[in-house]
Amino acid sequence: MAALNYADILERVLDAYTRIPYAHGDLTCEAIFDPKRGRYVLITVGWDGEERVDDVLVHIDIKDGKLWIQTDNTEHGIAPELVAAGVPKSDIVLAFQAPEVRQHTEYAVA
Repeated sequence: MAALNYADILERVLDAYTRIPYAHGDLTCEAIFDPKRGRYVLITVGWDGEERVDDVLVHIDIKDGKLWIQTDNTEHGIAPELVAAGVPKSDIVLAFQAPEVRQHTEYAVA
């Protein structure tokens, strides 16, 4: 699958998160897509009571034809959603895992 198709998949999968309402606080999920540089980020912003929230929910880079999941703070993990959308596990790198741990996952090492 070409990197261009991965960009389309990422935008479709990640955009769905922006439509999920938060159960508490005055929070929103915003998408930041930079297809030119292959960067896709979801951030949670707003207020939860008196606490300011500005956190990365998901950060994925397209590098060398693979999807590098740099950050994944979703409840169930974004990788299975990418697989369900057609991305082979061999093209997904769990970059938030140490390199020596990745070999024990069902996803790509690098």
